[in-house]
Amino acid sequence: MKAVLPALARPLVEPHLPEGIEAHWFTSPDEAIAMLPGAELGWLDNNRPAEWARTVAAATDLKWLSTIYAGLDALDKKLLISRGIRVTNGSGVNAHTVAEYAVMGALVAAKRYDEVVRAADRHEWPMDAPGKLELYESNVLILGYGTIGRLIGERMRGFGAHVTAVTRTRTEGTIGPDEWRGRLAEFDWIMLAAPATAETRHMIGAAELAAMKPTAWIVNVGRGSTIDQDALIEALHKRRIGGAFCDTVSPEPLPPEHPLWTAPNAIHSMHLSGRSQTKMFLRCAQLFVENLNAYVAGRPLKNEVDLAAGY
Repeated sequence: MKAVLPALARPLVEPHLPEGIEAHWFTSPDEAIAMLPGAELGWLDNNRPAEWARTVAAATDLKWLSTIYAGLDALDKKLLISRGIRVTNGSGVNAHTVAEYAVMGALVAAKRYDEVVRAADRHEWPMDAPGKLELYESNVLILGYGTIGRLIGERMRGFGAHVTAVTRTRTEGTIGPDEWRGRLAEFDWIMLAAPATAETRHMIGAAELAAMKPTAWIVNVGRGSTIDQDALIEALHKRRIGGAFCDTVSPEPLPPEHPLWTAPNAIHSMHLSGRSQTKMFLRCAQLFVENLNAYVAGRPLKNEVDLAAGY
């Protein structure tokens, strides 16, 4: 069974390959494409989305695509469906660090620690704190209550915040997808951990921003497409909301001249949340090996993506 795999993962994966796997290790997209004919398995990741998409599109014989990424935004999902390719993603491998980043974003916003750092850079000694919000007893809405969203909820509750999450099934302690908009005025923090799908695109738009508390903050560690950025920029300039902590934006990287950089009370962290750890690649390799053994044995795969839903 032919597999095309990243050379970077070789030391972590090769000692654990099951019998019958003919592994080919690539160091570049072009090398991977040259290896792909006849390959049934592929771990074809590239940190340049266009190159990743090009490599995957060339995998005409593939039956299983593995990726460390949680989102498949860059890929042609209709093409994958038409070819009958199963896809597993890296959902959960960076869940703890992204959840920590979301809480950090709320704390930075609450205390305006970005302004504290800038004052220190200027060697100033402020006599008053630039941010005076508390997480304690504040109200939090979490949109996107998967692995990351649940971890965010656990951590925010640890600060004494009241957490409300949105789920499709209205599981105990959550509200349904048709309820949260009518309750936006209740929340101090709108925390986004949702995937990029047709349903989540611009789920926060002009109407939602207008319904928020004027002191409320958005913390986005999901996908940039979940927010209508033009509406967000207008809301920030007109001080309709407290601010926005943006780990994810659209496009990425954000062009230097983009107005979101300089919008009032916008704090940026350049999609570093998932990268702020040392164990991600190790966890990804372990997940791949576990799934590879399951695939060979005909067992269910972890993190298999519903390509029609997009996650």
